[in-house]
Amino acid sequence: MSVHHAAKKGSNCFIRLTAVLLSLVICTAALSADSRLRVQPKYHYTVRKDLSIYFLNADEVIEHIRKTFKRHDWKIDIRYRSKTNNMNDIDVMVKELMDYALSETDDPTEGDYLYHQYGGYEITYSYQMDKSTYVYDLSIVPNYYTTPEQEEKVTKKVQDLIRYFRFDQNTSDYEKFRKIYDYVYSKVDYDFIHEKNGNYHLKTTAYAALINKQAVCQGYSVLMYRLLREAGLNARVITGMAQNDMGSEYHAWNIVEIDGAFYNIDITWDKQAESSEYYLKCSRNFKNHIRDEKYDTDEFNALYPMAQSDYVIVND
Repeated sequence: MSVHHAAKKGSNCFIRLTAVLLSLVICTAALSADSRLRVQPKYHYTVRKDLSIYFLNADEVIEHIRKTFKRHDWKIDIRYRSKTNNMNDIDVMVKELMDYALSETDDPTEGDYLYHQYGGYEITYSYQMDKSTYVYDLSIVPNYYTTPEQEEKVTKKVQDLIRYFRFDQNTSDYEKFRKIYDYVYSKVDYDFIHEKNGNYHLKTTAYAALINKQAVCQGYSVLMYRLLREAGLNARVITGMAQNDMGSEYHAWNIVEIDGAFYNIDITWDKQAESSEYYLKCSRNFKNHIRDEKYDTDEFNALYPMAQSDYVIVND
């Protein structure tokens, strides 16, 4: 039996496929409740009791999916064996594995950098019987916004910039942030040409912002994330609804940690308005921005505590 469907995220639904390498991982599935007690997943992979299947080697699967994304592999193949038919649970299982694979790590080229530069994935799966056992073959086909060659150019340029900034152990958090902010502000223009083109997804990438020097809000935000993380600052890309003179729009911006507290920045809007209205603001003063629900949970806010007041700039 074979099934084919597509899973998409956000408003980034239609993308071109980039043909690259094929990778294979063979994973074993476990159905024993006793086995769960022996597993201590590195990523705190939660065993869903309402699903018919989970992976004992979930960490291995998660790491593999993450690595294939970084390589821009064309397809991720997973084979597993089960004593029951899992077809109704595969969609949920894959979504959870993908969420873990694209979660934050200590690597600036992972986490939000990966998550915001692809537009979903397609799944195909089939099974055959081996005596009384189901043998599943599952394939995940991600839709990437960039090619491996483009990512290589970004990495080289980022490395060159970090050397150019000449950060050292005496460079403060704010000094690092200011140099990166000023560079992106001065070098990147808003991509009005492709803004309304729903089929041109490169505009949402760090490549567009850093190499082509034109991007939309997502491209600005992903580049800021990459540079800030490379400089050793904690940062995230935040998405949600924003209200401007033209009405409401889906938007992306950043939060960055400076001296132990997080601040909001919207470099896209500041650049367009030639202002600093959205520069290192506390949430109370970061007007007209409403976060997506997942960025406004108790858990998220505990991990990324926002400053109670705007950042005070001294001797800037």
